[in-house]
Amino acid sequence: MIGPTLTLIAFLVVLGIAVLASAIRIAREYERLVVFRLGRLIGDKGPGLVLLIPIVDRAVRVGLRTVTMDVPPQDIITKDNVTVKVNAVIYFRVISASAAVVQVEDFLFATSQIAQTTLRSILGQQELDELLSEREKLNQALQQVIDRHTEPWGIKVSTVEVKNVDLPQEMQRAIARQAEAERERRAKVINAEGEFQAAARLAEAAAVIAREPIALQLRYLQTLAEIATENNSTTIFPVPVDFLAAFMGAAQKRPG
Repeated sequence: MIGPTLTLIAFLVVLGIAVLASAIRIAREYERLVVFRLGRLIGDKGPGLVLLIPIVDRAVRVGLRTVTMDVPPQDIITKDNVTVKVNAVIYFRVISASAAVVQVEDFLFATSQIAQTTLRSILGQQELDELLSEREKLNQALQQVIDRHTEPWGIKVSTVEVKNVDLPQEMQRAIARQAEAERERRAKVINAEGEFQAAARLAEAAAVIAREPIALQLRYLQTLAEIATENNSTTIFPVPVDFLAAFMGAAQKRPG
């Protein structure tokens, strides 16, 4: 009699421990337990210690931390009929654990799918230049559209970032030629602007020389001084009579 009794007691103890273990759940600070009682939603439980009714209650664990999800590369035809491959990254988190479990079967898979379709839809309405230059505006548009679709699922999309835009080889060469032509145009404009400014300065110098003939003679002397400084050899320049006449005329005009 003692043997079967001990066996029964041991079985009851093990069964009690198993039932107690199934009735106790611990939810971390970033987790919630969605509890169903006989199939009916009871609500979110946690964080901390959560007691369940064995066999009657069933709990689904849901994380509330921000999820970083890569959107696979998508083939997109832009508004100006250019085929590009674009991928992105999306940041979202669950704000209602009950909705994430009840309203959608797999919220991670569903969010990934809606992000892919929205990426093709929004970026396909843009031209290539807008896709390359207006990245911030497109990120905001993607975030708003995806967040609007996932809101009934209890999911908040905080950020969407377009990562890479891969262009065909022929389009890359065309853009490189366009950039080179633009640089050449800017160089020609700058060169023309420099020549225009130089011509304007020369015109101003000619006007000064026309008013003051002696200025030309002074420039002549300055040139001689520069040549004498740069060259060690002796250089002889003939001095024209007109050159001396300009100084003599200026001296005669001075009052005695």
